[in-house]
Amino acid sequence: MKAPRPRRSDTETGMLLMALAMLTLPCIDAIAKHTGERLPAAEIALARFVMQSLILLPLASRADLLRALPVWPAHAARGVLIAGATILFFTALQSLPIADAIAIFFVEPLLLTLLSAVLLSEKVGWRRLTAVAVGFGGALLIIRPSFEAVGWPALLPVGAAGCFAFYLVLTRKLARSGDPVTMQLTAGFSGAATAGAALLFGAFSGFMPAVFVPVAPDWAEVAWLALLGCVATGGHILVVHAFRRADAGILAPFQYLEIISATALGLVIFGDFPDAVTWAGIAVIVGSGLYVFHRERKLALI
Repeated sequence: MKAPRPRRSDTETGMLLMALAMLTLPCIDAIAKHTGERLPAAEIALARFVMQSLILLPLASRADLLRALPVWPAHAARGVLIAGATILFFTALQSLPIADAIAIFFVEPLLLTLLSAVLLSEKVGWRRLTAVAVGFGGALLIIRPSFEAVGWPALLPVGAAGCFAFYLVLTRKLARSGDPVTMQLTAGFSGAATAGAALLFGAFSGFMPAVFVPVAPDWAEVAWLALLGCVATGGHILVVHAFRRADAGILAPFQYLEIISATALGLVIFGDFPDAVTWAGIAVIVGSGLYVFHRERKLALI
């Protein structure tokens, strides 16, 4: 027996919530880029996960937390992965325009397609594999001039995309029986612990990169970090509620709305605007991603 389809009003609400989330989430990156002029990326990530945990803790039920205990290692792994993705991406923002970094990061849905085939035994045909290869070609269009300009930081969004793709694979497995608030809370706990441990090691080891060496924030920076945590938590809650109301195949293309918000924020706040080569790379990545979503949607209806 097929699951009931979402009502049209629910689907439209889900689409609206997803669009709002995607237009809001680049604000996290703008704040991270601004505060990252003085604060290390790991410290910004720590603030993000601490705020997420503080906001969600009152919303989580004790019963759901207890049910999560048997699979706590998997929840902890999600936190480590999202912390790694966040630190890598926030570090990249110190060298790259927001729109460029997000565009490169958009290889993540393509990586997720490959990982789903390998780790979740999902069937991936030659058409989607071709789309993945084309999408990586689009990423190279953006990475090559960026690498020539800033060096290795141009590759950091790819590393962030890899961490996030593994994070989503774990999320897919746990979401079948897990509560969304509990999952985000445990990821917040584990992400904060990971970033905190890295900062402690950086403070006392003497040989860690600057990204892991803590700096005492001033009160203005504390306010910015608190705002970053609130926006991140609110944005991801919007995504959760969007996916409760509409199918993933309908919502997935809305991810690319981030490019609009990221470009606007980069232009207004930092004076950055993608050049023609970057826009060509963005078009190739977005086109490849949309094709992958189209194929997954089409196969789901067969």
